[in-house]
Amino acid sequence: MRVPLLLACCLCLTACQRATLTEEGAHVVLASSAEVPTHVAGAAPAVAAAEGPRVTGGTQPARAVPDPPFTSTPVATFNEPWAMTFLPDGRLLVTEKSGKLRLANVATGQVGEIVGVPAVAYGGQGGFGDVVLHPRFADNRWVYLSYAEAGSGGTRGAAVARATLQLDASGNGGSLSNLQVIWRQLPKVNGEGHYGHRLAFGADRKLWITSSDRQAMTPAQDLQSALGKLIRLNDDGSVPPDNPFAAQGGIAAQVWTLGHRNMLGIAFDGAGRLWTHEMGPAGGDELNLIERGTNYGWPVVSNGDHYGGEPIPDHPTRPDFNAPEAWWTPVIAPAGFVIYSGNLFPWFRGKGFIGGLASQALVEIEFDGTQAREARRYPMGRRIREVEQGPDGALWLLEDGGGGRLLKLTPNPS
Repeated sequence: MRVPLLLACCLCLTACQRATLTEEGAHVVLASSAEVPTHVAGAAPAVAAAEGPRVTGGTQPARAVPDPPFTSTPVATFNEPWAMTFLPDGRLLVTEKSGKLRLANVATGQVGEIVGVPAVAYGGQGGFGDVVLHPRFADNRWVYLSYAEAGSGGTRGAAVARATLQLDASGNGGSLSNLQVIWRQLPKVNGEGHYGHRLAFGADRKLWITSSDRQAMTPAQDLQSALGKLIRLNDDGSVPPDNPFAAQGGIAAQVWTLGHRNMLGIAFDGAGRLWTHEMGPAGGDELNLIERGTNYGWPVVSNGDHYGGEPIPDHPTRPDFNAPEAWWTPVIAPAGFVIYSGNLFPWFRGKGFIGGLASQALVEIEFDGTQAREARRYPMGRRIREVEQGPDGALWLLEDGGGGRLLKLTPNPS
């Protein structure tokens, strides 16, 4: 009986000796647990096995993960692109911050325009924002848009509208009709920063809206202000009765979580958990697991400091607030977020990808249930505003600013 026992031990040791991807200069803070420290900044790179990481697919033999794992191909160019979403036919809707909605044929690189978009308050961080499709788009043709909207006395605030999309027979354009504003970020305030207004639909067809603090800070703790909140609505803008503060009425009824700063990424993982990321002040960018009715602490606590140098108490000083699962100092300035579920990159399945503005990188996130950490950082040489997964499993990026390119990432040969 010794031979089978020895064989079993060898198999066990082989299974345990799985290599991990190398971390390249990641400044990351891991979520606290009994086995890891709460702050690991500039940690030494993990060393992969000599043959590199390997992945398997069912009964197929293991294959080495190429390094770098992808090739980047420019497809089209836009003026200050901000967000994108794929149509069922494979074409791409892209918002430009100054107020244009573009239609891109990613197979040919041809770019047209969708007319009938709402007027936007363009300036600073404000303008045209996110674009997503209704979960039943094939039936109802509803497109959801977010944008900065002008108010009285020079004030501004985010708004979300839905409209019906009609594409031209030419295949290079279209129009929006029946536009309805279904949510407004109230109160409107002065300034041109921190709108947030990222959009996502959950499996239950509820609409989620990131509503940032508009650089006003303290309203993030006020339930009768929409600033600094994660909003959950029905697809028509009405309030679901199971929202945590629904009984309070008014703006509070819309709120799912509070105490946020500037949320520019939102995504569901394969288990249905919702994650958001937000920009910290001078340090302390955050990746948060969203938990119903909880308070994330801004501006009372933060793992960063005010820009003028005034310290802010760190999260551990107030355990009553919900602390981030991962945070960054120096900041990455996160923008755009997708949790990969495709087949083109089997080694990326279940990983998160965040666009880095200040870091000019694509940041890979590794999840372990409700824990998260930065796994690797891919320098891109430009500020990355948006990340999306394509119908064929490719990863797509939008560079920030004038002349921002649409990039398609496909696997390198192994």
